[in-house]
Amino acid sequence: MTAVTEFAPAKINLTLHVLGKRGDGYHLLESLVVFAGAGDRLTVEPADGLSFEVTGPNAAALADTPDTDNLVLKAAQLLDDGAGRGARIILDKHLPVAAGIGGGSADCAAALRALNALWGLGHTPAALAEMGLALGADVPVCVHAPTPKIMSGIGERIAAAPGLPDLWCVLANPGAPVPTGPVFKALDAPPATRDSDTFWPGSLPSPQALTRFLGTCRNDLEPAARALVPEVSATLQALAATKGCLLARMSGSGATCFGLYATETAAAAAAKAVRRDGWWVEAAKVLGEGIKAQAG
Repeated sequence: MTAVTEFAPAKINLTLHVLGKRGDGYHLLESLVVFAGAGDRLTVEPADGLSFEVTGPNAAALADTPDTDNLVLKAAQLLDDGAGRGARIILDKHLPVAAGIGGGSADCAAALRALNALWGLGHTPAALAEMGLALGADVPVCVHAPTPKIMSGIGERIAAAPGLPDLWCVLANPGAPVPTGPVFKALDAPPATRDSDTFWPGSLPSPQALTRFLGTCRNDLEPAARALVPEVSATLQALAATKGCLLARMSGSGATCFGLYATETAAAAAAKAVRRDGWWVEAAKVLGEGIKAQAG
């Protein structure tokens, strides 16, 4: 088979509610997840052995990651299951790492999709998502990219999202690491576990309707992240001050924040306005089912 290329889009948690904590320490979450037209690209080619290489503007961020910790290689080994299949895996890395937008999980999910096709394994997306949970809580929802989804449980439960309007976003990361462990540790998780605390509408037909609804929701990790890393607050303030910003919020456990905009022109102007030395900033379309994903 010829080479297979998969886009690995940035994941955006439009909402992120913590609903409880299991006895084993895992937090139970509920999140409306969308994907942006900014991301990495992963290509797999036929080869006798398994190899992995990284190119792109953020390749250096993965230079010191041991193979044993690399989610792309873990995905390949999981899918191969000891059969000894080969592939040359090339990751074109654009997203910042450990940034709250699922960069590693998106790459892992892209590897599962691409190698499933290259090796002709025939796994369904649902099966790949189930496998991917062993590699990370965000991997199952990223397997379904670029389709918006509601993610819940510890990441294993994936449901259809409400109908969403055309929308653009600006992603901004101030270059300050946010330690995920301390963020969760600082969180006051609800004492009771519940399935949901959100009434999900069937459709949110306009950017204004969507952002009104999002205003009733939250990212429960944001207050802890802002307290630990002041740069998160500065990023949110910069986005909120841009013309046409409908909502500014942190994604995941940070430090990447997003602003939502009704038009491509407004998003492009906002991205220009918030750029700072040392920041990673991208304006992009919020993707949906059937929309062609374009990186960069």
